[in-house]
Formats: sequence, C-alpha cells, structure tokens
Amino acid sequence: MLTGRCENPAMAQTTVVVELDAKEQARLRREIDAGDFELKPVDHAHFSARADGVTATLYRSGKLVVQGAGAELFVARYLGRESESEGGSAEPAAAGETRIGGDESGKGDYFGPLVVCALRLEPGDAARLRRGGVADSKRVADSTVMRLGPALREGFRHALRVLDPPEYNRRHAEVKNVALILADLYREVVEELAEPGDDVLIDQFSKDKGRLEKAFRGLDVRLQQRHHAESSMAVAAASIVAREAFLAGLHALSEEFAVDLPKGAGPPVLAAGRRFLQIHPKARLEEVAKTHFKTTAKLRP
Repeated sequence: MLTGRCENPAMAQTTVVVELDAKEQARLRREIDAGDFELKPVDHAHFSARADGVTATLYRSGKLVVQGAGAELFVARYLGRESESEGGSAEPAAAGETRIGGDESGKGDYFGPLVVCALRLEPGDAARLRRGGVADSKRVADSTVMRLGPALREGFRHALRVLDPPEYNRRHAEVKNVALILADLYREVVEELAEPGDDVLIDQFSKDKGRLEKAFRGLDVRLQQRHHAESSMAVAAASIVAREAFLAGLHALSEEFAVDLPKGAGPPVLAAGRRFLQIHPKARLEEVAKTHFKTTAKLRP
C-alpha cells in the first residue's frame, strides 16, 4: 500500500513511502542484489541501496522509503506499482484505460534535430513493457535505446515529428521560443493518435503549463503535464522512440558532413563546431545546429 509522497520543488527531491509484505521484500532484495546498487547498513533497516541518484531504504517494519528525483520510476520499475503524483497517477488508475504518453529529445543538444514523440499504450501494455526493461531514455545507454526503439515503433501506435536543424532554425526565428514550438508539435502527434476522452500525459517542458493547454484547445482529451513523467511507461516508451530518432538524425548529419557531432552543448560540442568550421562555410551551421544557442557565438574567432 502506498502510504505517502512529498516533494521539495527547490531540489526536485521526491520521497515515496511504500508498505511491502514479506514476498515483496524478498523480491525487491533479489532485484537489488542483481542490480548495480551501492549498499550500506542503516539502523533498523534490512538495507539501504543507492544508484542513479535514488536511495531506497527497506526498514524491518516493511516500510520502503525511496528518495530522489527518480523515486517514482524506481517504484514503478522494481515493484510494479504506480505512485500518486501531481496531476494524476503515474499510470491510469483503472487497468482498462488507455494512455498516450509524450516526450521530446534534442531540446538541449546544439547539434541534431528536435524530436517529439507520442506513443499509445492499451490496457496491459504498461506491465508488459516494464517487464521488458523499458525505462526513461535518460536512464539507459544509447545502445539500448537503439535496440528498443525499433521494437517499440513496430509494436505500438506512435507519432513522430522530427525537426531537422534548418526547419528548427526557421521556426525558432519566427517565434523565438522553443516551448511554443514544442507545444505545437505535441498537439500534432497527440492529435494523430488520440480518440475522444483519451488520457494524455506529457513530460512537462515549460514552467508555463498554459502554453500546452492553449495548443490543445479543441482536442477532446484529458491532458496532464508534470515533471518526471517518465515514471509512466507510456512516457518512458515515447522518450525512447524520440531519443532513437534524435540519435539516428545526429549520426546521419555526422556522416553527411564528415564531422563527429556530439550530444549536448559542452566543451566537446565546441571542439566539434570548430572542426566543422574548418571544413565547411559558416553558413552551413544552419544545417547541423540550433544556431540560436550561445554556443554559436563561442565558435567565432
């Protein structure tokens, strides 16, 4: 039974408290022993395990306390439960409900496309994906993303929008706000999949929820937005499909322009940008990069 949850917005720290029976405790210990967790002793506890910024402590009373930004994902993945959260549950309360999840990739990456995906799960699909090891794309290796992505695309209804850099730069020049671009793209992909009354959960990408709500006006769905929505299998699966498309697009650009274009926006990206400009005219940056990033100015001699 789920007994509590709290969140510190300033630290994005989530705490989930769950009561486990003896069988659940034994199963969790097997999962922990098989995983890459750092264990340490804690008074009055069977164990305290830490990995990927999440700490899970199982007390002898049967109470499990999970803390960290990924606490809800831990509960969903290792216990097969869905914790309550702001704006709704991680999965639909009724097992017979459908959910459409949405996530994006490439928003913070200087090179490569911006990708938005919506993926539709029917009743029973979430449990099957969880057993198959599906998790938020940020928590799995790129090689795993590239293996899982095709399987998810083949097995589940989904919609993708891929804005290659030239189109992205054109749209950004018009609206000057990536959140407005994302809101429009999410409307497009959800509209492609949705049926009247569907439950839709989008990983929150802006402090202003009104941007997405405005974009969804006239669409007959139950829209939810929240941070860390990847604890929902629908959002986690969408995140993998979006990430696969981003990585594929980045690789294609690297091949086309004969420069290894890395992810992110840090020092390796600056080095790659300078190599690019040694080979190609500056105007061609528009074809590989999101040129409104501050990175562009740092590339200038």
